[in-house]
Amino acid sequence: MTDVLILGGTGWLSGRIARSWRDDGAAVTCLARGSRGASDGTALVTGDRDHPDAYDGVRRAWDHVIDISSRADHVAAAVAALGPQTRQWTYISSMSVYADDATVGADESSPVHPAAVPGDAYDYAAEKVAAEEHVRTLDRRALVVRPGLIVGDGDPSDRFGYWAAAFARAGAEPVLLPPRENRATQVIDVDDLAAYVVTASCAGVSGAVNAIGDRHPLAEVLDRVRAAIGHRGETVVADEEWLLGHGVEYWAGHRSLPLWLPADMTGFMTRSNAEFHRTGGVLRLLDDTIARVVADEVARGVERERRAGLTRAEEHALLAELV
Repeated sequence: MTDVLILGGTGWLSGRIARSWRDDGAAVTCLARGSRGASDGTALVTGDRDHPDAYDGVRRAWDHVIDISSRADHVAAAVAALGPQTRQWTYISSMSVYADDATVGADESSPVHPAAVPGDAYDYAAEKVAAEEHVRTLDRRALVVRPGLIVGDGDPSDRFGYWAAAFARAGAEPVLLPPRENRATQVIDVDDLAAYVVTASCAGVSGAVNAIGDRHPLAEVLDRVRAAIGHRGETVVADEEWLLGHGVEYWAGHRSLPLWLPADMTGFMTRSNAEFHRTGGVLRLLDDTIARVVADEVARGVERERRAGLTRAEEHALLAELV
């Protein structure tokens, strides 16, 4: 039986990866602080990666180690402790490592940001780059998976799900949209990403791979979400300067319109996923993911407090000024 160690395994993405390995027949162990339980059929070892003894309970030979940490010091310590006895190491990085956000169709050879060095203020992209460098010391035993926007039921970021909630809560009333012309988006279903980690790791894929969905016009994606909800009201598009002048942010976070990007970030959601497809990546239909997200948002409550987007009250106030 394949022995797999997930460094984490109790969060949204790492939990889905753990379940995917379990369903593939592997013996799965999750190393985590233990604040949340591991999935049924997997073992949980408690350990705090801030402590030097974190890996004592799992210091043995592994067929596969999977790590998603965004702290380079955690990754460096794990590679030092477990790398020599691990057959294949898969690190879940991010497409945020890329320094070029303008080139459409850029692949894995695109330049990355400078790596973080100890003592620097925390920067997500720089930490991921530094973590990749530590993992690459394992040479051909190392796979670096670079996802873009991960979506699906249970998504804690609320970015993609915001639009399902916005159309659902509006009913027959208007919904505020950002500029959509010449904007694109790429998403990957969390379960497609988890399945790819298993497939690519088992196949011994090495090097960096952009794990992201196919490119779609932003307008088309929002129209598909709207249709899945059955929104009956108008859509009101505000221009960029007006939104920014009224304190509405790009992409994510509070008081934002998620998935909306600056006009000059033409490469951020248009990267090449050819290597993902070549190495066994499979994508479900976008409409299937949308249906799952819609059902999840309705179940969790479309008026709930969110980590991204506008509240309905904020949206009403903006629409009142705009219309």
